[in-house]
Amino acid sequence: MMIELESFWKDRLYDLDTVVIILRSECEKGFCAGLDLKETAELSPKMNAAEFYRFQARLARLNLAMRRAPQPIITIVHGAAAGQGFSFVLSSDIRIISPDARFSAAYINIGLGGADMSCSYMLPRMIGAGRAYEFMYTGNFMSSEEAMNLGLVSRIVEKDKLMDTALEFARTMMTKNHMGLRLTKEAINMNIDAGGLEQALNIEDRNQTLLALGTLMQKK
Repeated sequence: MMIELESFWKDRLYDLDTVVIILRSECEKGFCAGLDLKETAELSPKMNAAEFYRFQARLARLNLAMRRAPQPIITIVHGAAAGQGFSFVLSSDIRIISPDARFSAAYINIGLGGADMSCSYMLPRMIGAGRAYEFMYTGNFMSSEEAMNLGLVSRIVEKDKLMDTALEFARTMMTKNHMGLRLTKEAINMNIDAGGLEQALNIEDRNQTLLALGTLMQKK
């Protein structure tokens, strides 16, 4: 799956035909529990330090690939999203969940550090450092209600309405300037780490100028 996801996100980088991506699980039980711990326990002793580091780095950079993808990503979640599954949710742009959804930075629960798979970067920026520390130190589950109250998700809907709600968002976005969507995601990515207001404004000004010029050229 890691190899398939690497290929998928790489192909999206220069894909002008795909405007919005909807990410969901095919598993009835839940969204994603992260690594198969039994399989990992069998494979890890067979790896040397360099091989394990390569595996760790490739897996973690799936989250970077999601942020680098120019298309907005709508993720719909039911049941548990834990470990890397939680990080996939954090790496998305819009999150729609069912009432039974729950989230865990489970890394600390399996004897590793609680900072893994981009969680220590994403979570504090989304819900504030204070609550992020709590979830990353304890590995406790965050309920759907907590996720909504903390501003992590956009909507809570019944499970059978998840896809319809995601499609409603996607259809709305499809009516917008497609390049505008891409540049908006780029600006958000850049300005999360901007050193100040002036840098943030420079990105916005560049984007708006490009879009305005593009519109004028189309009219001509």
